[in-house]
Amino acid sequence: MTDQRDQSALRVSDVMRTELHTIDGLATAAEAMAKMKRLQISSLVVNRRHDDDELGIVTVGDMAREVITHDRAPERVNVYEIMSKPALTLRAGMLARYAVRLLVQFRVSRALVIDNQGAPLGLITLRDLVLGLSAE
Repeated sequence: MTDQRDQSALRVSDVMRTELHTIDGLATAAEAMAKMKRLQISSLVVNRRHDDDELGIVTVGDMAREVITHDRAPERVNVYEIMSKPALTLRAGMLARYAVRLLVQFRVSRALVIDNQGAPLGLITLRDLVLGLSAE
């Protein structure tokens, strides 16, 4: 069983997922949905278009809200039209309890984890954080 002191020192890097799946912003929603289904994931990181660009993120929630509920053809909608950009980013060394506060404050379920130079290291979800902070 983890003691309270260990839980209070839990960092984003302790519970983040390091495997990032990406997609180009010019891909269609249909391509993004197919990739998510194939990989059994619920979000994709949208690649930067150039060095000064920011990373984006597209989720199944975006697909539901922006494509399906509006009865839009997924083959005719580009990822860049429905993604969140810039994606919320958290430093890998941030305490998990503060990361939870940020995700809740911004009403998002996930964020990209970056190193001190801004390079993406992984993805963190509210689920990962909350369960990581819970007693075993």
